[in-house]
Amino acid sequence: MQEMGPREVKDALYEQFARLGKAAGSPKRLEILDLLRQGERSVDGIATATDLGLTTASAHLQLLRQARLVATRKEGTRVFYRIADETVSHLMNALQELARARLTEVEQTVRTYFTARDALDPGRDELLRRIEGGEVMLLDVRPVEEFAAGHIRGAVSIPLEELSARLDELPTDLEIVAYCRGPYCVLAPQSIELLQASGRRARRLEDGFPEWQLAGLPVEQGVGV
Repeated sequence: MQEMGPREVKDALYEQFARLGKAAGSPKRLEILDLLRQGERSVDGIATATDLGLTTASAHLQLLRQARLVATRKEGTRVFYRIADETVSHLMNALQELARARLTEVEQTVRTYFTARDALDPGRDELLRRIEGGEVMLLDVRPVEEFAAGHIRGAVSIPLEELSARLDELPTDLEIVAYCRGPYCVLAPQSIELLQASGRRARRLEDGFPEWQLAGLPVEQGVGV
């Protein structure tokens, strides 16, 4: 094999870097990666959650797999996808933070849809102290399969679509902190509106499960409560 010169080395490296950029260069593929940070999913589960056809979802997943951003396992005839490792989750966080810092459209959307709808809860360490002290109820409003794959320790699972019918299960004399998939997930803001309309004190955790997990804070698996 012929030895490469400096120019060839740079070209070869940046070509590989561009593979990741190309794989991530689709709104739907970014949504898929964010979804898979919650836990593994089958192709049909991903298609349903992202409002994609099965063929289109499969095509997106193949591109992500070729870039080694996702990994797979087989269970019988079904294939399940997951993010390749924690570095992919860090990449998503960095991309979202950069977009918010550099793109005014992102900040405007956040201010309009998220910040204006509810007061954000204090930081993770403060929330952990309050959970352990029984001062708040932590509510996970993601789908139950995501809760089972991993959730903040001490959280109670009530998916958003079930919340209206299960309000009687929630305390009226304790503050409720709701969380979902991350700072730009729309499930928690919707749950806050329902909870506040029912007369409960409710706020939203600014981050979601992936950020909590990456911070090394206590998490659990299984359906639990």
